[in-house]
Amino acid sequence: MDDRLIDLAQKVEVLHSPYVDPKNFPDSVDVTLIEGSVSTNEDVHKVKMIRERTRILVSLGDCAVTGNIPAMRNRFSVKEVLDRAYMENAGRDHQIPLESLPRLLDKCRPVHEIVPVDVFVPGCPPSADVIHHVLSELAQGRMPELSMVGRFG
Repeated sequence: MDDRLIDLAQKVEVLHSPYVDPKNFPDSVDVTLIEGSVSTNEDVHKVKMIRERTRILVSLGDCAVTGNIPAMRNRFSVKEVLDRAYMENAGRDHQIPLESLPRLLDKCRPVHEIVPVDVFVPGCPPSADVIHHVLSELAQGRMPELSMVGRFG
């Protein structure tokens, strides 16, 4: 989004980013963007907590909107997925880590199957123009209309 970010940055206050502070999500947030699917028990906990503390929740990108590539594992059991990753494809230490990994859900889910979502932004990734449109509209207090700027698929 290049220079457009400078204009947007003057209109918003970023309160949280998992890259800056993965521990503490604020209590009251106007808008939250969620990327990625819901694949683990930790993801479920986080997305529910975020929904409780957010006025407008945005699913950003096809993984959050539909499950996309991560949901390709849904054809297989959790045991098959873990065996493939940690037993069949491991170069060494052929064992499934049981303590250090979050528990995989039986199926990978899009965000809206776990909590209500207010805005769906498709794309893998969504184009800079679509992201800019969504963020600009939200910054102006309007719900973005995406039918003219974005599409699924």
